[in-house]
Amino acid sequence: MEKIPLTRAGFDALDKELKILKSEERPAVIRAIAEAREHGDLSENAEYHAAREKQSFIEGRVKELEGILSLADVIDPATLSGTIKFGATVTLVDEDTDEEKTYQIVGEPEANIEKGLLNLKSPLSRALIGKEEGDSVEVKTPGGEKSYEILNIVYK
Repeated sequence: MEKIPLTRAGFDALDKELKILKSEERPAVIRAIAEAREHGDLSENAEYHAAREKQSFIEGRVKELEGILSLADVIDPATLSGTIKFGATVTLVDEDTDEEKTYQIVGEPEANIEKGLLNLKSPLSRALIGKEEGDSVEVKTPGGEKSYEILNIVYK
């Protein structure tokens, strides 16, 4: 199996979610199912069906998280330097709008664009990998072609 690159923060967040699912969510849904069973006829028991659906979601997420964490390759960006690679925090300026944005390039499971965590496999990340401060990159996005200048690269 292929290793999944994660930052320490990303690994810790996924591990915390897994612990919460196992120690809090799973027991709570089991109690909810038991309580719903006590109400009698399960075929028309909406509480029972909702609890079973939630249990299914929790079990699926637990399996997914266990799989990701077992294949995790935790990389400390603070030990890296140089051109842009996994873990880099990059400040870009849109060459058309002069809008500045800062992203950290992270593994797929921890990516969250609203928090500035850019998926390593995204078109923008792939365009940035190997570039240096001052370089200009062209990226094909769903909204069309975009040009960015790399202002700053930090590994923290």
